[in-house]
Order: sequence, then structure tokens, then C-alpha cells
Amino acid sequence: MNWKLIRVAILLFWLPLAGCEKDLMDYEGVEGLYFAVQHGSPSYSERSWPYQPYSPVEFTKLGKDTATVLVKLQITGPVKDYDRPYKVIVNPDSTTAQAGVHYLPLPENGVVAAGAINTYLPVTLILTPEMSTRVIDLGLKIVPNEHFGLSFTEWDMLPDMVQAPPPLPLEFDASLHTLRISNFIRQPTIWAGSVNASNQDAGSWGGFTTKKIQLMFTLFNLTYEDFMSAETMPLVLRNFIAQEGGMYLIKMFNAGTPVLEDDGRLMFIGSVPWKSTLGVPYIP
Repeated sequence: MNWKLIRVAILLFWLPLAGCEKDLMDYEGVEGLYFAVQHGSPSYSERSWPYQPYSPVEFTKLGKDTATVLVKLQITGPVKDYDRPYKVIVNPDSTTAQAGVHYLPLPENGVVAAGAINTYLPVTLILTPEMSTRVIDLGLKIVPNEHFGLSFTEWDMLPDMVQAPPPLPLEFDASLHTLRISNFIRQPTIWAGSVNASNQDAGSWGGFTTKKIQLMFTLFNLTYEDFMSAETMPLVLRNFIAQEGGMYLIKMFNAGTPVLEDDGRLMFIGSVPWKSTLGVPYIP
């Protein structure tokens, strides 16, 4: 029998009831701190999401050049009636990010407030061009002090908290956490176009390209999230983008400054009079 798993399960049950000390046995484990970040499939309740050793941060979905991420930490041991400081540093063993380039310095110290069982560490991240082509990692590490030890340096996944896409980490060190930062732009849920069997742009918007959706962001003051559901991208807006986007491309073409895709073909949206074939560059 895995006693460590049983102990964690008991602890997770105990923490919400920590204020009712007269009904509980004394806690005998480490008075410590661990990263308590959960994420998983939206098809399941958040309560069943597993604890994870990393957090994906996708600037594409944030729509801004800087973002402050709140990383959850949770205590083990009794709740105190006074504030307790804690410290988190950058873990060089799991970090490719550069201070001042990809992130701002971490707070010198954080605080677990009196009566609290958890806290959040603010980490400010900075969007950079290379995030469009590769993931940048920022590793975090809890430093033990006189108030907090390291609670779960060998965390085993709880059997009923497995609702997450594979690969699912079954064991990890919960005193460590990694932010995986990217700006990859993939085809969103709503895209009113495609590439046909002849490799030509078809439909209202033609095939998806990063350059095309970024132009739509600029022309129509949209964000990536606006393309993620029919509620935020209704048919009337799709038709408006096709009409106005096509008129913009025609205007640029007539001005002698045609908008080209990365493969050199003319960009295709809506009412443009030309055909665009993948891999076939425009020749004036």
C-alpha cells in the first residue's frame, strides 16, 4: 500500500477544514509549502484536474505583450494566526528564459497571510519574437526557510485525479514548477476558409496562415480568442471580415504594394479577383 499517496489524500481532505482544529488530530508531517497548480481537460470538473509540474503560458491567447501569471502554492501543516514569508527563486536547471528579456525579477519574498492555506506568486512574463518558433521555459523553485520546509519532493499522482491529456506525469517534485511560454499561432476553432484539392485558397478567408490572422487582428481590432467560438465570431462578423479584408487586399494590390504570404503567393480573403495557389509565388 502506498502510504505516501494515502497521506496526500488525507491532507487534501484536511486542508479545507483546517479552521476546525478541535475536530482534527494534530498534523504530524512537514510544515511546508508546495506548488499546487492544477490543469486538465475542460470536459471534467476542475476539482478532478491533476496537479501538474508545469503550466503552459500561451501569449496567443492573452493578446498582450506582457502578462502576469499567478502561480498557486499551498501549505501543509497547521494554519497560523500570523503572516509567514516564503521565497521562490528561478531554477537554473529547468530555465531557458533570460531575466529582463523574457521575465521580470521575481518578488524578493512572498507571504502566506494569517489564516490562509494557499497563496499566489505573481510572475511577469514578456513576449519576444522567438516564442513564435520555440517554447521558452522558466523554472521556479521553493527555498525552505524557518517557516516552511519542502512538503512533497516526491509527489505521486492521486488515482482519481487523472483527467488530463497525455502524457500525464505520475511522479514529480512539487517543490519545483516550470512555466512553458510560447506564442504559437495555430488555426483557431472558427476559420471561414480552407485550401481546396487543387491547393488553392477557397471559401471566405482561404487557408489559414499566421500572417493572415495577424493582419485580421490589426485591421479589425481582434484577438485570437475572438476566433475561438461562434459567440465571439458570429456569421455576420465573418462576412464583414471577408468583405472588408478583400477590399483592403485589392487596395494594396492596386497601389503596387500587394500583400504576400510567406511563400510569395498573393494573400486571399473574400472578394479578391485572383486565385492563390500554395507554393506558387506571385510574379508581377
